[in-house]
Amino acid sequence: MNQSLLSHERYMREAIQEAKIAQSYGEVPIGAVIVQDGAIIARGHNMREIWKDPTAHAELIAIREAARALGGWRLTGCTLYVTLEPCPMCAGSIVLSRVDEVIIGAMDAKGGAVGSVMNIVETDDFNHRPAVSTGVLAEECGILLKEFFRELRRKRTR
Repeated sequence: MNQSLLSHERYMREAIQEAKIAQSYGEVPIGAVIVQDGAIIARGHNMREIWKDPTAHAELIAIREAARALGGWRLTGCTLYVTLEPCPMCAGSIVLSRVDEVIIGAMDAKGGAVGSVMNIVETDDFNHRPAVSTGVLAEECGILLKEFFRELRRKRTR
């Protein structure tokens, strides 16, 4: 296994831990971390239900935290690891914040905007285009989501 894949898996496991925190609050289990120079500088997990905020996605929380940590909105030199393919809002924020690279766990065939439904980040129409890698620990990321929604459906049928 090459060193890059090992690093990607290490940081994706951190994003999975963030997803599990979200799940413990009853949130959809999606997590994100932002890495610069080999160090995690920001973390985020879904908080939409708790904060009553439709923009409280894991990626946006991590992007905001990274911007504060770096003292500016340009996240050049940063890599975002996220357990589920970003939605259009998050994909747009990735482009606008100048994240260099996005590493995705599971793809989102219903709402993904980094290749599934549409591809906001890999278009030449914007002035920034991050590198994208998909499928890092995809099975683990996907199982978290499947189990969460299975349990939610089970509770609703009681």
